[in-house]
Amino acid sequence: MNKLSGLHPQEVWTQFEAICQVPRPSKKEEKIIEFLLKFAEENGLEAKKDEIGNVLISKPATPGKENLKSVVLQSHIDMVCEKNSDKKHDFDNDPITPVIDGDWVKADGTTLGADDGIGMAAQMALLIANDIEHGPIECLFTVDEETGLSGAFGLKEGFFNSSILLNLDSEDDGELFIGCAGGVDTLAKFPYQKEAAPDKGFAFKVSVSGLRGGHSGDDINKGLGNANKILNRFLWETSRKYDLRLASFDGGNLRNAIAREAHAIAVVPNAYKEQVRVAFNLLFHDVQMELKVTEPGLRMKLESVDVPAFVMDNNTQNNLLNALYACPHGVIEMSRDIEGLVETSTNLASVKMQDDHVLVTTSQRSSVESSKEDIANMVDAVFTLAGAEAFHTDGYPGWAPNTDSEILKITKESYERLFGNEPVVRAIHAGLECGLFLEKYPGMDMISFGPTIRGAHSPDERIDIETVDKFWKHLIDVLKNIPEA
Repeated sequence: MNKLSGLHPQEVWTQFEAICQVPRPSKKEEKIIEFLLKFAEENGLEAKKDEIGNVLISKPATPGKENLKSVVLQSHIDMVCEKNSDKKHDFDNDPITPVIDGDWVKADGTTLGADDGIGMAAQMALLIANDIEHGPIECLFTVDEETGLSGAFGLKEGFFNSSILLNLDSEDDGELFIGCAGGVDTLAKFPYQKEAAPDKGFAFKVSVSGLRGGHSGDDINKGLGNANKILNRFLWETSRKYDLRLASFDGGNLRNAIAREAHAIAVVPNAYKEQVRVAFNLLFHDVQMELKVTEPGLRMKLESVDVPAFVMDNNTQNNLLNALYACPHGVIEMSRDIEGLVETSTNLASVKMQDDHVLVTTSQRSSVESSKEDIANMVDAVFTLAGAEAFHTDGYPGWAPNTDSEILKITKESYERLFGNEPVVRAIHAGLECGLFLEKYPGMDMISFGPTIRGAHSPDERIDIETVDKFWKHLIDVLKNIPEA
C-alpha cells in the first residue's frame, strides 16, 4: 500500500489504492460489494444492496444545505481484466499493482481499473469527507457494466431518489458528455468436424501481438490494428495458395476491446514450407507499413510446431476464414450532427475455438437506434451466408443529448470558473449506463465527466495524475452549486 502517497488529492488516491487491493472482474464482484458495504458500516453510512448486486450508499446534506436537490453519483464497480501474455496474474484473487510513471498512474502489466475505479474512489472520498458542502447525496455503485450492463438493466425503479445523476465514468478532462451510443453484440457459432491432420506436413504456429488494443468505442476511429483481422488475412491467403488446414484459432478476449493478440496453428504440405515462410514475411512487411503510425509495436511470428492430432473440416474452415475476412470492423458512419463523433461502428472482438464449434463475438454501437440495428444485421448476414448460426444479445439503448439540461449548465459554468477554459460538450461513442437509467427514471437530468484515462481495456491503461485533482475540485464545486429543490 501507499505506493500513491504524495499524489493530490490524497483522499481520492488513498481510496483508489484501497480499491486496487480488491479483485473485481465483471460478473465476479462479490469481494468489492462486501468491501463497499463494510466501508459504509465502518463510517456510519446508510447502505443497501439490490438483488443483482448494485450498492447504494447515502449521506445526508451538510448543515444549511438540506433544501438542495438530491444528487446521485454513479460509477461501476467491475473492471476489464486484460494482461500482457508474459504477465502472471490471477484477476480473481490477485490485487492490482498501481505504479507512478511520470505524470501518469498505470498498472504493472495489467489493466489498471481506473475505468471506473477512479469514479468509485471519488464517491468514497466524498462520503467520508467532513469539510465539503453538499446537499443530500446518494452514491450508486453498479455491477457488470463492462460485459453486459446487467447492473443497470437490473436496477429497479425507486432504488434511489435523486433527480440529478452525475455519471463518473468518462475519460477526458475538459469534456462533458451529454449522450452516448447504444450497443448490441452479434455472435456466430460455427460447428465443425474434426479430421485427422495430414501425416506429413509442415505444422506451424502463427501469432500476432504487440498491438495497442483499446476501447472498442472510444478508440475505434484511431486506425488501430485488429489482431483477428491481421491473423485471418494471412490464413485466408495461405489457404488459397498452399492447401492450408486449420487446427486452431484463438484471438481477442473481450467484446468491448479491440483484439490485441491472436494466434493459430495450421498445417501445409511439406512442399510449401518455404513458400509459406516467404509469404508470411511479405505480409508482415505489408502490415507493418500499413500500420506504422498507429501500431509501431506490432509483432508477427511464425514458428514450427508438432503436427496436431486433428484439423477442422475443410468446408467449415473455408466458411470461417471467408466470414472473418468479409466481416466489417471499424467505423461505419460518422455523425452528421456532431462534428468528429463516430455515429456507427462494429468490432470483430474475439474468435474462440471450442471442442466442437468456433464462437465469434462482435459488438456494434450507434447513437442512432436504426443504424445500430442495421450494422448488426449486416454482420449477421455475413455469418449467415457462411453457414453459421448467428444471433444477437438484447443490446442497450443510447442516451439522447439534452442541450437544455440544468446540470449541464451548472457543470459547464463550474469548469469555466475553476480552470478558465470552456469545456467541450459532446456525446461519446461508447456505452454508458445513462441510457438505461433514463428508461427507469424518465426525466432524470444527467451528465458524465471524469479525469483523463488512456488505453482503457488494455494493459496500457493509465490515468493522468493532474486531471484527477481537477476532476475532484470540479466535482466538489458542482455539488456546492446544485439548486434548491
